[in-house]
Amino acid sequence: MTDHRFATFIGFDVSGNTIAVFNGSNGQTGEIANTAAAIEAYAATLDAGCYCICENTGGHEAVLLSVLYARNIPVHRADAAKVKAFVQSFGTRGKTDALDARALAAYGRERHAGLTLWRLEDRNVMTLRQLVLRREELVTMRTAEKNRLKAPCTKQTPWLQETITVVLEALQTQISSLEARIAALLKDSEHLKQAQRILLSVPGIGKTLAPVILASLPELGTLSRRQVASLAGVAPHPKDSGKSKGYRRMNGGRPLIKRALFIAALTAARNKKSSLGAYYNRLIQNGKKPIKAIGALMRKIIVVLNAKMRDHYAQQLS
Repeated sequence: MTDHRFATFIGFDVSGNTIAVFNGSNGQTGEIANTAAAIEAYAATLDAGCYCICENTGGHEAVLLSVLYARNIPVHRADAAKVKAFVQSFGTRGKTDALDARALAAYGRERHAGLTLWRLEDRNVMTLRQLVLRREELVTMRTAEKNRLKAPCTKQTPWLQETITVVLEALQTQISSLEARIAALLKDSEHLKQAQRILLSVPGIGKTLAPVILASLPELGTLSRRQVASLAGVAPHPKDSGKSKGYRRMNGGRPLIKRALFIAALTAARNKKSSLGAYYNRLIQNGKKPIKAIGALMRKIIVVLNAKMRDHYAQQLS
């Protein structure tokens, strides 16, 4: 159903240096530089009633989003996979920047009623996400180097062992430095400090996982239980056809928080004295396979965290 507040839907296909623009009102396609000055000049020409859509391009869209938000122009940052599926539903096979901008405008026109508008994030949350992501990258590199150190050929080659050991020491130094910066940020930000305290009250969530959850799911406490489960990638999706009942799988979601919840669920399941540990044991006793029980526990944990954060925000407003 069309929202009469919006008369024009504008698609922005963003790249590192340029932005292809399609105006759904007049059908015109153009191109502007991906700079604050060029975007400001273009935004100044937009009338009230515009709804803008762009894709997540790994940060290249940041200036566009900031300029539009500052001018109170509604903008949605779309999931690229959803836009791709939308385009494929029309049988379109061609792909250019201009076509992509047109597709984004069409996606916004058709789906805007159910889309979430982009909001400017708290600077501390943005910094926390950068620190957490960088730590994850370095931990992955450390794991790879540790595996190389265990390889038979490495054990037989002293100089190879030495180079890997030097890299491991450097990685550990950087990881420790990032962890110290994360801890300092959580201590200095009142909002993050209170949120961490709430997360740590849930069994399975420790000081390593709490920052990951805060960074990868800042919407925590503002969503319904179904929405938060879907964003975290722990919502079971049915696969039924006729009388056949397929195996329900947890697909999609944000990978970082999904991994964090998996670790949290494994930890909570071993804690026999906690309510979450008891919940896991009941599932096993009722015939659930361990991996499915862990999945259910992951879902339980994120729903509990969301409820606790929601209660915290409600208490602040009262």
